[in-house]
Amino acid sequence: MTGADTQGRTLLELPRLPQAGPLYRRALLGALPGPGRRRGDALPQVELAVAGVAVDRAHLADYDRVCGFRLADRLPGTYPHVLGFPLALRLMTAPQFPLPLVGLVHVANRITVRRPVEAGETLDFRAYAENLRPHERGRQVDVVLVGAVGGAEVWRGVSTYLGRERTAGGGARRDRGDRPAAPAATASWRVPPRVGTDYARVSGDHNPIHTSRLGARLFGFPRPIAHGMWSKARCLAALESRLPEAYTVEVAFKLPVPLPSTVAFTATADGPAWEFALHDARSGRPHLAGSVR
Repeated sequence: MTGADTQGRTLLELPRLPQAGPLYRRALLGALPGPGRRRGDALPQVELAVAGVAVDRAHLADYDRVCGFRLADRLPGTYPHVLGFPLALRLMTAPQFPLPLVGLVHVANRITVRRPVEAGETLDFRAYAENLRPHERGRQVDVVLVGAVGGAEVWRGVSTYLGRERTAGGGARRDRGDRPAAPAATASWRVPPRVGTDYARVSGDHNPIHTSRLGARLFGFPRPIAHGMWSKARCLAALESRLPEAYTVEVAFKLPVPLPSTVAFTATADGPAWEFALHDARSGRPHLAGSVR
């Protein structure tokens, strides 16, 4: 069913969540060289929607174990991201999407939990893209995923992606200078190799840079790297007992977490808010910086 929303985007209602596998195959085919591969300079003016998405409690428990959450019927703040991810994936693999999925870098993520969501509730999801903008190393775009129950928004996620492209300045990195020393660790976590494949299984995000040494090398990584959203979920799990009923958790992804590795987690309270970070336990190289408001 199609229609128009108040923002001028065409609303496309799907009967069910898309299957991730065929979408990844489409993305890989789209990355092959050949005629007709040029991407446009505008976002598709479409909003995808799917209603009545139910939670599989066995899948939820598997996700909780992989990310370090307690087993419970209440959804972790990051769980609706994986639940509705196929809808966002369908949007990003459309021929009209201006940035190719293969090689896209997830640089930031903001999640707003408006109220707790229980496993017995069904969610209606909407996904759309906005704010395509230039970046010193290419272009960035925000992909928005919204979850509602009974017509009321209960969850919103905004993922910022970077498509690396040649720019007038050659795409050179800024001189970061000397990095400040990493703060004292609150906890230290060993991140085993299987985190890549385990999170791919529960999230549906099977990007080979997380699951395959060969796939990682094709994109310039000597070995697989952890999913950024696993890192965010693991940090949120460490703060789980201190989170309010409604909050916004925002992170900036810095340097990838290679698999395996040992990372240092740091969290400091600022009244009802939290600042947290993830660093390499040996070198202090930053992996993630975030806050809860």
